[in-house]
Amino acid sequence: MERETERPPPPQLHGVVIISLPPPDNPFKGKTVTAFTLSDDAPPPPHVPPATRSPLALAARRSLLSPRSAAAAVLGASLLLFSLWICLFSEAPLQLLDGPSREEDGRRQEEERSFLLPLYPKSGGRALREVGGVKLGSISRKRKESGKMETHASANSSTVLPIGGNLFPDGQYYTTIFVGSSPKPYYLDVDTGSDLTWIQCDAPCSSCAKGPHPLYKPRKGNIVLPKDSLCLEVQKNQNNHYCDSCHQCDYEIEYADHSSSMGVLATDEMHLVAANGDRAKLNFVFGCAYDQQGQLLVSPAKTDGILGLSSSRISLASQLESQGIISNVIGHCIKHDADGGGYLFLGDDYVPRWGMTLIPRQNDLTNFYRAKVLKINYGGKQVIGGKRGYAIPVIFDTGSSYTYFPVEAYRKLITSLKTISNIFVQDYSDLTMPICWRANFPVRSFKDVKHFFQPLTLQFEKRWWIMSRSFTIPPEGYLMISNKGNVCLGILNGTEVHDGSTIILGDISLRGKLIVYDNVQRTIGWTHSDCNNPKKATGFPFFF
Repeated sequence: MERETERPPPPQLHGVVIISLPPPDNPFKGKTVTAFTLSDDAPPPPHVPPATRSPLALAARRSLLSPRSAAAAVLGASLLLFSLWICLFSEAPLQLLDGPSREEDGRRQEEERSFLLPLYPKSGGRALREVGGVKLGSISRKRKESGKMETHASANSSTVLPIGGNLFPDGQYYTTIFVGSSPKPYYLDVDTGSDLTWIQCDAPCSSCAKGPHPLYKPRKGNIVLPKDSLCLEVQKNQNNHYCDSCHQCDYEIEYADHSSSMGVLATDEMHLVAANGDRAKLNFVFGCAYDQQGQLLVSPAKTDGILGLSSSRISLASQLESQGIISNVIGHCIKHDADGGGYLFLGDDYVPRWGMTLIPRQNDLTNFYRAKVLKINYGGKQVIGGKRGYAIPVIFDTGSSYTYFPVEAYRKLITSLKTISNIFVQDYSDLTMPICWRANFPVRSFKDVKHFFQPLTLQFEKRWWIMSRSFTIPPEGYLMISNKGNVCLGILNGTEVHDGSTIILGDISLRGKLIVYDNVQRTIGWTHSDCNNPKKATGFPFFF
């Protein structure tokens, strides 16, 4: 009997899978999965004649059968997919991956609090509040008038304030702040286009609107002196020189609707409630406004003044940052609902860590939240832009009830909307807005007409030259239903309130989005939201 050739035993494979779960008290460490294989050294393959197997086929077979090659391929594909996910869905991958340690997280909870403020309604819509060559608001120093008053917290908190109000018929959104050693409430219009916060003031008051609360009554020690750095900030763009003999810091603000507010700078305590329940008491400088003119005086008012939220050093957020109370980040979320409302936050605790579209804020001499739009689309058709070097400045301004387009973009938008002419006819008797259409059927709510219109898209510069960044305005973001049941266009000709060269995104187009202004990173960001409840930023959504 022929002796059989003794065959070596096949290589043995051993697999190991290790799953590590994060500790319950620190979920930021994430979950890790580790997998690898071990094998016994395999003997060399038997000799195969060249006629039977080619070297190429042999190499392909080895590649397919090698466990180590397969593991390397799986690992490489996983890393590639993970990197792709980070690039597409994260605006700050390094921040997301660099989760805080347990000590850092505890320190953050001690040092950072978020202040939330509600938004409430105000009667009487208004247009873009402020205008000027270099600033939307023009502040000038006035000599004091006779009879007007004159005189010889832990770091990195955040606050969230509820917002009340609606677009129509109220036309504005406001929140509540508490001022004074014995805190008194004041309703202030939320205005990201204004530098200075001011409250109607009995100093005495020569011309004030009837507000919801008694006028603020300053004491002698509340008046800010001209040598104060914030007084110099308010007056730095004026031709007047420093007045060493003056006993107060006078100002005047002129607005685009030809209204104005005059007063003196004052300082007093502001009381805020943090999101964690802590109460913060801080000193802040604001305008004691004793003379209002124009729309500020004659409009039915549910407010006591304006809350200035620009990036200026005199704005509320900048003052809180200078005292080490918050990071200079502002966010607001206004509901799409007819009843309106929403919330405002100061500080960065409520900024989402992913899912936001971020654009750089334009560097210029103004304090506005300004960027550049490259083109505007209505549905799938281009309205304006798209050419090399073409850009339209855009300002995000909660001080404007409606949105304004440059004259050329406005006219081309009207032309694009003529596609509805077989269903809607312009009703010149409806003076709610400059353009209102009457439908050839009864309109009970906006849902009845929404499907006849297309969304507007503002296209910004791409990220990394390939990732599109756009601000989408749905039909409810530029249309409204009047009391006559007509559909009215909430986008106006910009030449009515300014030079007509800039897009002004007002409340009507900012609703239904969480908008964040980061004055530290100099970015503007947004994401869709129902604006019902603010949510603190959570950890990274690992899918491994």
